[in-house]
Amino acid sequence: MNKLLLVALFMAGGSSLAAAVLPIGPDQTYANLEAAARRAQPGDTLLFHPGRYPGEQSVIGLQGRAGARIYIIAAASGSVVISGGRFAWHLSDPAYLTISGFTFEGQTQNGLNIDDGGDYTDPAHHIELADCRFRDLKGRGNNDLLKLSGLDHFSIDRCQFTNGADGGSGIDLVGCHDGTISASRFENMGSNSIQVKGGSARISIERNHFRNGGLRTLNLGGSTGLPYFRPSDATYEAADLQVYANLIVGSDAAIAYVGAVRVKVINNTIILPSAWVLRILQETVDPGRFVACGDNVFANNLIYYGPLRTEVNTGAHTRPESFDFSDNYWYRVDDPGREPQLPATSLRQQWGKDPQFADLEGANYQLKTASPVRHYISGTTEPKLDFLGRPYGKKRAAGAFAAP
Repeated sequence: MNKLLLVALFMAGGSSLAAAVLPIGPDQTYANLEAAARRAQPGDTLLFHPGRYPGEQSVIGLQGRAGARIYIIAAASGSVVISGGRFAWHLSDPAYLTISGFTFEGQTQNGLNIDDGGDYTDPAHHIELADCRFRDLKGRGNNDLLKLSGLDHFSIDRCQFTNGADGGSGIDLVGCHDGTISASRFENMGSNSIQVKGGSARISIERNHFRNGGLRTLNLGGSTGLPYFRPSDATYEAADLQVYANLIVGSDAAIAYVGAVRVKVINNTIILPSAWVLRILQETVDPGRFVACGDNVFANNLIYYGPLRTEVNTGAHTRPESFDFSDNYWYRVDDPGREPQLPATSLRQQWGKDPQFADLEGANYQLKTASPVRHYISGTTEPKLDFLGRPYGKKRAAGAFAAP
């Protein structure tokens, strides 16, 4: 049984005399999400029984409240598949909502959509997504497995994103704020795994695993039409993001800062990007409004790479000299002695010695006890936890894994 289901049932039984469990499925009280949502009240649990359900369910204004969330739960993790349709579910203006245990697959546009219903003054808020699988989009254009627009105070935890659209994202966030994406896996994406743009701010991307994550695994910023910025007067595509302790394998570029400011990319392990390690770009250009991409951090990262166009690609209208490139560890497989070429002052870079992964062929990128990467960085306190959830020491290794 879904562990979150037990919690939801306990809350329904104990938090409010009015809370109820609304069963959904064949031969149940409610046939689908729309039917159950019309009756749902704060504190209720919408319980899907095992089976396959068609997509294209739209729900407006499904809102719990603080201390009385609404739960949409699969009876057992992975036992409920929302299959096909242009989209799986479209939730407009939700609040205090938890979704757990579902598989969304085979949509032709986006998978799951969550948005503010077009009212930029009243965002969707306090949404939790846990233990869900998003896979096999049939769309080939700018289609996303998970599309979030105008969402504040959210978490995405222990989810899987597989086989995205050629021109789309695993998660596309437009004008979203104060959220966390953690402990999730992304594989075989198109344009990118996660895109954060349109005035998005204060979002943490922590302890995720990316494999073949698209042209730009993490697109930190982007190019957004002016009517879609939230807030409407934002001067950046993305700001104040934290990208901590992620494992990034493959893709053209692991990281792209695009019209972004005050973004910290710290203690990540980057394995064999094919064109660049990172890109510094400005795609939304208006010097009278938008701040040029800059004042960002790329530090404490471990980069294991081969031949590239260049380590760092810098575009026009950016401020690469304002970046902090401290304490990274670089190892170029075909030319170990090659010093990385960086566009800003680079403090304490190390390169030239094999980092000694536990099992490179077996894709175990933890460090051996003899690794030269261990215990050489001091004076930093973030992030606190590594990819596996273990605390970093006072003197830490570069990369996503704490030293053994």
